[in-house]
Amino acid sequence: MMTWPGGKQFAFTVFDDTDWATLSGLRPVYDLLADVGFRTTKSVWMLKGSGPGRPSNAGLTCEDRDYREWVLGLQRRGFEIGLHNVAPFTSERPVIRKGLEDFQHVFGMPPHVHCNHTGCQDNLYWGSDRLSGWRKQVYTGAGRRPSGLSQGHNPDSPLFWGDLCQQQVLYVRNFVYNELNTLAVCPEMPYFDADKPYVNGWFASAEAGNIHAFLRNFTPANIDALCNQNGLCIVYVHFGGGFAPDGKLHQEFRRRMEYVAAKQPWTAPVSEVLNYLRAKRTQHHPISAAALRRLEIRWLADRGLTKAIDVITRNLRTKAAA
Repeated sequence: MMTWPGGKQFAFTVFDDTDWATLSGLRPVYDLLADVGFRTTKSVWMLKGSGPGRPSNAGLTCEDRDYREWVLGLQRRGFEIGLHNVAPFTSERPVIRKGLEDFQHVFGMPPHVHCNHTGCQDNLYWGSDRLSGWRKQVYTGAGRRPSGLSQGHNPDSPLFWGDLCQQQVLYVRNFVYNELNTLAVCPEMPYFDADKPYVNGWFASAEAGNIHAFLRNFTPANIDALCNQNGLCIVYVHFGGGFAPDGKLHQEFRRRMEYVAAKQPWTAPVSEVLNYLRAKRTQHHPISAAALRRLEIRWLADRGLTKAIDVITRNLRTKAAA
């Protein structure tokens, strides 16, 4: 049975991807989090970036003075600031290096937590490269993002920054699940994958990418189960994605968060929670092939690819029996 600080029954935290970030859309959300006693992790883009086309899900960056000052205010209130790539555009190594230096200058420390931003080719181990073995076939066969669109871990690419990540970032988010008890799905986290050496530790999270996904998954019954299971929930969310439209907090979101808070979980920023999990372990080994396979299959199933999994595994069994 997991023991949490302060004798708490369960743990709860959030990693907020910075997509669609606006001050009017985020202030009410973070005021609520602070009011109910949560101190979580908010990611940022340091630079506006530039490139062909439009950036994916663009919002404010830390080049905006008012936004930067507001984010610094969050940090002073105990929130953790993480990274969601240095810009919403694909960035080459010199730009990435500048963004990381700017992060250190503004926030006084390197980013302890990072998550890749959809559409950026400087992502680390993203698209099909986040998978291994035959699971890559399932993903690419279903028309998902192929290998090669993620080059941040490729030393031969001008987009390479894996060594900088390895030097500065403690944890990177990977798989997202519909299950609220993230630790039950991924008890190995934070885990090291020897085939992805530029990431020091991976972690999973619970799906709440927009307000609709949050309301679907974070029901009172599911929150009760999380508490009763002595679990840990790391929420994957875009608080810029409809949680405070027109600057007015979504009232059902408010009620659900107050419901979580009333159960008095242990709450801390993502890196603090992961540091706690790591300290509880006596040994730190790379994740086993069997455990990684289990995580990848469940993630693909949550993406609606169960039939593709069945076809490939059936074919593999047939070949093995031949």
